[in-house]
Amino acid sequence: MKKIAFLLSITSILSVQATYSQNTNVLPIQNNKPERIEWFADLGLGMFIHWSFDVQLGSVISHTMVGASDEYLDDYFKLQQSFDPQNFNPKQWAKLAKLAGFQYVVFTTKHHNGFCMYDTETTDFSIINTPFGKDATKEIFEAFRAEGIAIGVYYGPEDWKFIYEQGITISRDHTTQANPEHNPELNRFVKQQLKELLTNYGQIDIVFLDGMMGTPYLNTEFAAYCWELQPNVVVTRGGMETPEQRLPTEPLENAWEACFTLGTQWQYKPTNEVYKSGTTLINMLLETRAKNGNLLLNIGPTPDGGIPQQQEDIIRELALWMRVNHQAVIGTRPFDKVKQDNIYFTQSKDGNTLFASVTDEVWKHGERKEFLIEDVHVAEGGEVTVLGHNGKVIEYNPDKDAKVYWKNTERGLLVSAVRGQRLYNNFQWPNPVVIKVESFSRTKQ
Repeated sequence: MKKIAFLLSITSILSVQATYSQNTNVLPIQNNKPERIEWFADLGLGMFIHWSFDVQLGSVISHTMVGASDEYLDDYFKLQQSFDPQNFNPKQWAKLAKLAGFQYVVFTTKHHNGFCMYDTETTDFSIINTPFGKDATKEIFEAFRAEGIAIGVYYGPEDWKFIYEQGITISRDHTTQANPEHNPELNRFVKQQLKELLTNYGQIDIVFLDGMMGTPYLNTEFAAYCWELQPNVVVTRGGMETPEQRLPTEPLENAWEACFTLGTQWQYKPTNEVYKSGTTLINMLLETRAKNGNLLLNIGPTPDGGIPQQQEDIIRELALWMRVNHQAVIGTRPFDKVKQDNIYFTQSKDGNTLFASVTDEVWKHGERKEFLIEDVHVAEGGEVTVLGHNGKVIEYNPDKDAKVYWKNTERGLLVSAVRGQRLYNNFQWPNPVVIKVESFSRTKQ
């Protein structure tokens, strides 16, 4: 029935499709709106969620299909019959994200396996036709919107079940009909699904178009179609630089987004997993923001719909740091210098306030340290503080001087500060301290 409805609806998108040339050399590349890029640059931190029906195996999401035998694929598709995440509670996911300071979420509405995590008229291969039988995408978007978090759609235009049913070998070869660019039927199918996602789920703030790496087609065809449906949507992958599992060595001129796993796999990996530390993630966030990017950190829910305890623990460490230091990474812009020694820099959008994040794991509670911030001065009436601390009291050290001292010198701003806020019971909080410098100026241009 749904395939019949899909065929009937194809006509409705042909008029839109006609505006796009099949020759990617002819179609002019569109861009995200400048004001929306500014909005996106303010966000700083996003939560990526990889979750599909093959999470039941604890495998890599989708990619076991490439090179797989027919027997394996037949069994793989049968996983639809047992997908029933009874502990699925997106409100808890959203509350954790809000607590940790995430400003947007990007959810895998459909990965390369072709399984739709939303209610679609294009195929029966969806979460609606599982024992669970609910529209997970709808519930996730509603829960995150309720927390004031911007909504992002991850969508994979490659569809390996679709091409398998066409008799095409499943591969990542973008010169074949595995690529929608060379497969008109798949192309129309992709556009119909994008239309559903950008029509039936309210305002979509962000779209992440995965796959087809190294081809211009995402930007010239599918990103353009997203902008046609929702002109204010920000297309990240397909519309800007989106390095995966790496950070650029130098700042990029335009807005960009880096995506990272918490461990070694996007989807939940029950065994043989090694997670990054909270400190590593915080330092990655600081480096990303100092280089003009956004950081998209991934979680992978379990088969029953919960967040793995180790992943939640790491997110809560990030939440504690963000509660104290969010000013340094949300709504900021890069300084003209990424880093000096072990200090990352960001600044307020008005250029009046500098944030110097000191990544020193051996800075003990109650210890005073001095830092020279080169080529920076504080104007008359300016102030230097440590984020989160009042500069007056150090617990259990009533006679300890907690004040921040600073002076302008020929070489720059000399700061003397104490790690004074107690964040762990044993005083051994290993994460960066942020020095806030208000009314600063550069001594050298």
